[in-house]
Amino acid sequence: MDKRKIKKVVREKYGEIARTGGSCCGSSGQNGCCCRGSQEATVISQKIGYRPEDLIAVPEGANLGLGCGNPVALADLKPGETVLDLGAGAGFDCFLAASRVGQTGKVIGVDMTPEMLERARENARKGNYHNVEFRLGEIENLPVADNSIDVIISNCVINLSPDKPRVFSEAYRVLKPGGRLMISDIVLTEELPEYIRESVTAYAGCIAGASLKTEYLKYIESAGFENLTLVDETPFMIEGIENDPLAITLMNNLEIDIEQTKKIASSILSLKVSAKKQS
Repeated sequence: MDKRKIKKVVREKYGEIARTGGSCCGSSGQNGCCCRGSQEATVISQKIGYRPEDLIAVPEGANLGLGCGNPVALADLKPGETVLDLGAGAGFDCFLAASRVGQTGKVIGVDMTPEMLERARENARKGNYHNVEFRLGEIENLPVADNSIDVIISNCVINLSPDKPRVFSEAYRVLKPGGRLMISDIVLTEELPEYIRESVTAYAGCIAGASLKTEYLKYIESAGFENLTLVDETPFMIEGIENDPLAITLMNNLEIDIEQTKKIASSILSLKVSAKKQS
């Protein structure tokens, strides 16, 4: 799939999510899919690692139920630090990070979808967050100065990029020496069939764009990061896939059966990984 087409599809789909408050793929909230749907966002978020107190601490509308983990909880944020969120969406993780770094710290959220930025900025106004800023930009070309960030977080976004090595190269550029990376994302244990890789539905649903786990980790190391640590990985829950809206959509669009769908799902992992920039 052409890189420009990929970005256009992702931007349009997440713009729709921002406008409607819905999800990109309508998943039933199983671990391993970044796009959530029919269940309440609060229930879904608790399943992937957020505490009830996290969910009530942010402005209403900030949590869209999009994500595959809680990078803020694992990033060990400290007062006064500057945090960058790659693919900030409506600002959920940014607002949680803002409370950790305090008024002496700063949080910058970058997103390429204007509708998401509008929603995030409105949420910041509603929540009276003075230490959070949202910038329009692509994670492959960050609108952020060199060596200016203490910690980078990202939640189920880098899998959507058609140029992941460039994303990690940019992350390395903007981090201060000794700066930290903490990511939750979707990866694969084996290659997907070509008909899935070329599916627009599967790409917007965070599946078709996912890299092999080994490749993903190599991208991080090749960018120059050290102390790469696999914090956690969770397999996709195959049980109940017959009733999963994304699975149903894929089966209908691609004319594949339930056994083929289960095989695809068995290769999907939700990954949490940390690394550091050389001091």
